[in-house]
This record gives sequence, C-alpha cells and structure tokens, in this order.
Amino acid sequence: MYSRWRYAPTSCLQSANQRKEEEEVIHPPYQLVAVMHHFVVCQLPKKFHKEEEEEVEPADPEGHSKACVEGRVRVVPSCVVFVEGKMLTNISNVLRACAQRNGAAAVVSARTYADFTTEATFEVKKCDTFKLDEGPATQVTMTRDEGLQYYRTMQTMRRMELKADQLYKQKIIRGFCHLYDGQEACAVGIEASIKPTDHLITAYRAHGYTLTRGGTVKGIMAELTGRRGGIAKGKGGSMHMYCKNFYGGNGIVGAQVPLGAGVALACRYKGTDQLCVCLYGDGAANQGQIFETYNMAALWKLPVIFICENNRYGMGTSVERAAASTDYFKRGEFIPGLRVDGMDILCVREATRFAAEHCRAGKGPILMELQTYRYHGHSMSDPGVSYRTREEIQEVRSKSDPISLLKDRLLSNNMASVEELKEIDVEVRKEIEDAAQFATTDPEPPLDELCNHIFSNSPPVEVRGTNPWAKLKSVS
Repeated sequence: MYSRWRYAPTSCLQSANQRKEEEEVIHPPYQLVAVMHHFVVCQLPKKFHKEEEEEVEPADPEGHSKACVEGRVRVVPSCVVFVEGKMLTNISNVLRACAQRNGAAAVVSARTYADFTTEATFEVKKCDTFKLDEGPATQVTMTRDEGLQYYRTMQTMRRMELKADQLYKQKIIRGFCHLYDGQEACAVGIEASIKPTDHLITAYRAHGYTLTRGGTVKGIMAELTGRRGGIAKGKGGSMHMYCKNFYGGNGIVGAQVPLGAGVALACRYKGTDQLCVCLYGDGAANQGQIFETYNMAALWKLPVIFICENNRYGMGTSVERAAASTDYFKRGEFIPGLRVDGMDILCVREATRFAAEHCRAGKGPILMELQTYRYHGHSMSDPGVSYRTREEIQEVRSKSDPISLLKDRLLSNNMASVEELKEIDVEVRKEIEDAAQFATTDPEPPLDELCNHIFSNSPPVEVRGTNPWAKLKSVS
C-alpha cells in the first residue's frame, strides 16, 4: 500500500479518541510519529517509558505491541489524517530509525501486502442451461490482483458514465447517449474470459465495452463531446466508437448481430482459434435478422457467442409486455444456451469462459442471457421512472449492485482494505476529472477532415459536400 504521513496537533488526536478504554490507558502527553495504513503511531516522551531499551514486538492478534499495551506508545485510528505517498515498508524503516535516534521505541502497526489473502474461492449462482449436459462451475477462484483490477475497471466505468450524464445535462454532450451504469459486471466479466485477439461487437450502449476493449477514458470522453482527440476523432459520438478487434457501437437495433456472425465466419475461414462475442439487448431480441443469424451460425458452426443483455426493459417496455417468451437463452432452438446472473462479475466471467471453450472446441455457436439492470433511462431523453418506480431502482442498487458485491467479497475475504479501495476511488475520480477537462478543452475537428477515413488505403477522393459547390476530400 501507498501512504502519505504528516504531523498533526495533539488536540486532533485527542478529539478522535472516543473509546473509554483508550482514555484510561494513556494520560501523559504524546507526540505523533507517523500515520500508517490502519493506525496513527504516536511516541511518548522518554520520561514516561517504563524500560528504555525494551524491544518492541507484537503482543496481540491486532498487531499492538507490548509497549503499546503498556501505554508507552499511543495508537489511534488513522481517520484523523489522509494517507498517500511512499511505500509503507520504506516509511516503517525510516520511522523506526528516527525513533531510535530520539531514544524512544516506535511501533508501526500497518498492513502490508503479505497480510492480505492472495486468492480465494467463491460460490456463485448456478446458471440455467439449455441443450447442455453441464454448465459453468459454481465454485470459482479469484486472485487479489484480479479482484482489484475488476474493481478499478468497474468504478472507472461507473464514474465515467456519471460524468457523461453531468456533461449531457450541461449541454456539452449532444445527440444520442446511452449510459451503461449498473451493467458493469457484464462488460468486465466478458473481457476477463476472452483473449485480446478475440473480437467483440455490440449495440449503441457501448461506452463500457470501448473501455474494456482497450479504449481510454480520455478518448471516450472526448468522443462524447465531439473533439479531435476522441477515439473516433470526434466524428462517431456515443454510438460509434471503435478500437482494435472492437467493431462498435452500432446505431441500428439488432443490426450488429449478423455483422458479428460475419466476423466469426472470417475467424473460421482464416483457420484461427479466435471467436466473436456478439451482444444485443432484450429489446433487439425479437428482431427477425437475429433468428436468421442463429440459423446461419448453427448451420456453419461459427465460433460466435451470442449474448443478450437482458436489462428488463426495451426502451420503456418491460420484457413481459414485449416477448411471448422471456427465456432468451432458449431462443436459439438448436443452439445451446445459458442464463447467467449478469450482476455478478464472477458468474459472468465463468459463464463466458465456459462459452469460449465451447466455441474453440469447434462445437459451433452458444447463446447467453445476462440478467442485468440499467440505472439510468434508455437514453438521455428517458427519465427512466415513467415505466418503473424509483423504489425498484433503489432495491436493485441496494441488493444487487455489481460493484458493491465485488467490494464486499474483497473485504470479507481479507483481499483488500477499505483504505485501499478508497484510494482506488480517489485515483479513478481524478482520472475522470482529467478526462472531462480534456474533453471540454480539446479542439473540434476542422471541416476539411470531415470526410476523411471513408476508405482504407485509398488515394484522396473528392467528396461532395452539402451543396454542389462544397468540395471536400477524403484521405485514408
């Protein structure tokens, strides 16, 4: 962990000491030595020491030293100051040396990386299956590093969408904008189970997938504001973002599904072990072109994972009012399917891993339904509360929020500390604020670049503008 320490007046520490038993232990004045990860370590004046040269060793399960228990060293909660800066171990060594020079013993009671559980096993909800002999594992393993990375990515996604909501209401972002907050476990869980060389295509709620596929927060935010530094150079906006092996962001409902099957056909044609993840929503699930694509994919055994992100509402219409059968994972008829808890990143990860192995084994396509939920309305023009209650939204937030679920797992299994996660939150907020600053100050693309990149590897082509006299050129 990283820490920053600073001096604080004795009065600050005294005001933080509320526990009666602590007040009874220490009465002499004391001096702050350091602020560490969990504790503020204070050094008593030498005249109060019971033994001058006594070696300080941990004496209880909480890591308090014998000297601390005896009252020679004062330990109070570190909430009275903030921490950041150098490595804890380095600070610990420095503080011990300083304390010894001053003729006093110092205790640095702090958690280091060795204190955390590096790996843990979790029980996840069993997936419903269709035309499968067995489903994904329900006992899953996650490492500490994986958990922290998942947490950071989901928090980045959440904060990015909230900032986009703010900029849209300020009329800095214009046009269509579909936010992804609430569904973060889907994008992060899928990406955790596929390879960077695999392909992914989705609908217009694409900000999260742009991030997981390699896009930057700065590039995404600048694209939303139509700036030159955007990921599509400011010409795509919310619905049309692209990066390597990520094909958008598509504005036509359901149209990305046959395109995804085409990408999967290319994977098979080239003889690679790559696959294509093809996403769509419950609203698009009734499109005829999706059923046509199912047929072709099954007929040709294409390596494609069809994923229906069922967030329960197609625009403002609930799934029960829109579909005669809401078992979307069974819609493939002749394609095996899984119904997955889309609010649990580990459940999504294991199900996607299972589906990827199915495709790479040459068994053809597989269909997944991720049961998830969006907190915002369908788009920015939809308040999101005319067809559902605020109480419903709040209930999902309180019981099934994907970030809260992961956070609870990390903390309850000693894989991270509250302070460590708060530090990640601060870093994420700063990244989002910096990206928003860039997105509002970066220049817009000039008019003469409007028609660039229409063709690939082509000499400049003259393009007619909005009238016969406006002549523009397209440069590859």
